Amino acid sequence: MANQKRNTLLFLLLGLGLILLLLVNISFGSVTIPFKDVVNSLTGGQASKSTWEYIIINYRLPKAITAILVGMGLSVSGLLMQTLFRNPLAGPDVLGLSSGASLSVAFVILGAGLLPPFLNRILVSSYGIVIASTLGSFAVLLLVLVVSQKLRDTMAILVVGLMFGSFTSAIVGILTFFSSVEQLQKFTFWSLGNLGNLSWLSICILAVSVCIGLLMSLLCIKPLNALLLGENYARSLGLDFKKTRLIIIFATSILAGSITAFAGPIAFVGLAVPHLAKLLFQTSNHYILYWSTLLIGAGIMLICDVISQMPGMEITLPINAITSIFGAPVVVWLLIRKRKIVN
Repeated sequence: MANQKRNTLLFLLLGLGLILLLLVNISFGSVTIPFKDVVNSLTGGQASKSTWEYIIINYRLPKAITAILVGMGLSVSGLLMQTLFRNPLAGPDVLGLSSGASLSVAFVILGAGLLPPFLNRILVSSYGIVIASTLGSFAVLLLVLVVSQKLRDTMAILVVGLMFGSFTSAIVGILTFFSSVEQLQKFTFWSLGNLGNLSWLSICILAVSVCIGLLMSLLCIKPLNALLLGENYARSLGLDFKKTRLIIIFATSILAGSITAFAGPIAFVGLAVPHLAKLLFQTSNHYILYWSTLLIGAGIMLICDVISQMPGMEITLPINAITSIFGAPVVVWLLIRKRKIVN
């Protein structure tokens, strides 16, 4: 009963904190907008200045929504991967989806000079890069699904994902060697991640993809609790492990693939947030961890986005650099706390 009251209070604080962080995120930037005007604009009223309202509706609100979707999707996919592989250092990119997306985008941006001019213009556009990233992630998804059908050992799938990541890194390295400065700069900007510059249509597509992935993850909560004690124990409870593994892999692929396609590769969030949720709630129950990971992940991304905007300055730092600065100390803490990385 005491734990239930404590968890209820924590969820209430996390919910209120998320709303506050959303307002802070929209308020701060190169131009600081008062909270009152932000609330008025979001609730159907008008801000004191028309320019403030334009900034809120067309720039800051879409970016804040993207940050929330990215934080939720990556955090839950990280929770799924850590439980499936029983590895505290597993993350949403462990299946090689981000690597597949990076390879496709590298072919489009760095190999654009080999294409006809009209095709070059289409592919190097923002939607061309999104399509390339999506196709790359989907290709790796099909590969992982085929491998998961052939291999019974879950850790073998992890190794396949890591090896594919190494392979794609090598190909990208070769492409960068033969690329121009302009091409390298564009690919580098994409690889640093970006929460802004998404149209409302792009945000709607991303939201639908993330919601599908989250709903599939929600169906896996009971099997995930069974997997905590090992695959054999889960099978003894009547769990169809092969089917559950496919659903988990597919859910993670949708979440990580769609987010990478629209926002670029975002590091460390999926790795660090599940551990923060476990540390805060002191439980391994996925009924609690699922919702807490959603809220914490969204809050962390909003905080990182505020930091990247450099309030009061025209400079915007790469979001991937900020998430890495946040996530790296968590990984170091994990290494110090656990002598054995793999359980």
